[in-house]
Amino acid sequence: MEIDKIYNMDCLEGMKQIPDGSVDLVVTSPPYDNMRKYGGAVKDWNFYKFKAIAKQLTRILKDGGVIIWVVSDETTDGTESLTSFKQAIYFREECGLKLYDTMLYMKSNQLPQTQRRYEQVFEYMFAFSKGMPKSFNPIIVTCKRAGYYQQWGRKNNMDERTGRHLRENDIQKTRETKIHGNAFVYGIGGNKTGHPAVFPQQLALDQVFTWSNQDDLVLDPF
Repeated sequence: MEIDKIYNMDCLEGMKQIPDGSVDLVVTSPPYDNMRKYGGAVKDWNFYKFKAIAKQLTRILKDGGVIIWVVSDETTDGTESLTSFKQAIYFREECGLKLYDTMLYMKSNQLPQTQRRYEQVFEYMFAFSKGMPKSFNPIIVTCKRAGYYQQWGRKNNMDERTGRHLRENDIQKTRETKIHGNAFVYGIGGNKTGHPAVFPQQLALDQVFTWSNQDDLVLDPF
């Protein structure tokens, strides 16, 4: 298969043409149960198809490679499907990947829906890795209280990192910056692509920036 080319085909058949251990990063989002109507190869989406795709993704992923799997659950008869959790368990227990991080994609402008429970404002962004991730370029943000001195000590409190007891007068200066938290807020874009459930471009850019480096091979099987 050629690099930097979109193939309009069954992703299972496409991935069979990709050599073992050749992909550095996967950033993708599968169908969410039956929440959207898709045509083509995913029109009859089910857990058996998911398992075949998960196995192929694991095969083509390099050691140290990462899969960013953006997913949510359908709610039927007042209960969520838990498909996202089943998929996460399958990637870890059956494919042998690490569930390296469970991130959240938070929607800043979600649409009102059921009115019978708190509005659904997030989706999962699971980070699965084959071994320890070889790349991590974290997004850095400014600390809100940068430069302020704060009381960190507590009586009988121990610093887990250093093993020393924190004194009641242990005052430290807040750093200027820190690594971004694992919840990311994006606005939902309008449907300008014809796709029924496109996610924000910035989401993909942030994850590609974080988990890969220049000249790495990134795949979206869907």
